[in-house]
Amino acid sequence: MLGVAVLGAGRIGKIHAGNVALNPRLKLVVVADPVAEAAQGLASLLNCEASTDPVAAVERDDIDAIVIGTPTDTHVDFMLQGAEAGKAVLCEKPVDLDIKKAEMAADKVERLKAKVMIGFNRRFDPSAQELKRQILAGKIGDVRQVIITSRDPAPPTPAYIKTSGGVFRDMAIHDFDMARFFLGEEPVEVMAIASAVTEPYVKELGDYDTMMILMTTASGKQCHINCYRKAVYGYDQRFEILGSDGMLQNANLRPTTVRRYTAHETEVQDPILNFFLERYVDAYRIELDLFAEAVQKGTPMPVTVRDGCKALRLADAAVDSVTTGQAVKV
Repeated sequence: MLGVAVLGAGRIGKIHAGNVALNPRLKLVVVADPVAEAAQGLASLLNCEASTDPVAAVERDDIDAIVIGTPTDTHVDFMLQGAEAGKAVLCEKPVDLDIKKAEMAADKVERLKAKVMIGFNRRFDPSAQELKRQILAGKIGDVRQVIITSRDPAPPTPAYIKTSGGVFRDMAIHDFDMARFFLGEEPVEVMAIASAVTEPYVKELGDYDTMMILMTTASGKQCHINCYRKAVYGYDQRFEILGSDGMLQNANLRPTTVRRYTAHETEVQDPILNFFLERYVDAYRIELDLFAEAVQKGTPMPVTVRDGCKALRLADAAVDSVTTGQAVKV
């Protein structure tokens, strides 16, 4: 079993720590968070040690791997500390908000030949995995278009927006990664439009909540991403992959598959799941297990730091496109 330190005891740290505790390949040794109450509360729940010093936790001799669920501006520092100490690293997205810093980290990780994985969890959702399997099996021929719908049920708080790096680098970073995942080629041009229409504070803080993005690859494959941050009906996550010989789609998840028909209503269903915590339970679990498997077997990481840089570069291009009103070459 690999001894694991989870850095961060907030929302995402709780998900990762809980999954580590349940994984037979792993042993949750310590949860580290500068907020003592958060660290101790999560550690008590999962029967492990608590620490208020993440730096010290990484250096422990009984730690083989670290999972980084701390604020974005700390990702690179902890990632490189772990890599230099010979620890395997699973780091939440994004690598960083600055592309130069992110690429510096990727360069160093590659020089060290360190075992570092970026947590783009949506790749590991069972439906996304099945879409990819069918694409690779040639079930729809050559991919021509990828259409991604990504809508949150409510915008984040002002405090969150201030440190998020903006919606393209925060929310849409997942969609840029999934576009690359399904297209099988790198986009070379990005065109984006964006508005702030849900809450006044979004615009006041210089961010957006409603976006459409068009991307093309060198061979002419296309991707359309639409994002929105106040879908009153729930957490809307859908893909459509158009190929030369057919089409693939996935559907939103619901608590049950029951449908009700009466004299007054037709096909009434449970609401779709409300947020990523519920929607991507399996994806986070599978992501962690594949990370542990790659560490134990010495195989390549499923998602690299370089993958994180490529998604961030697309996000930067989208921001530039909104600012200039022009398509941006990548």
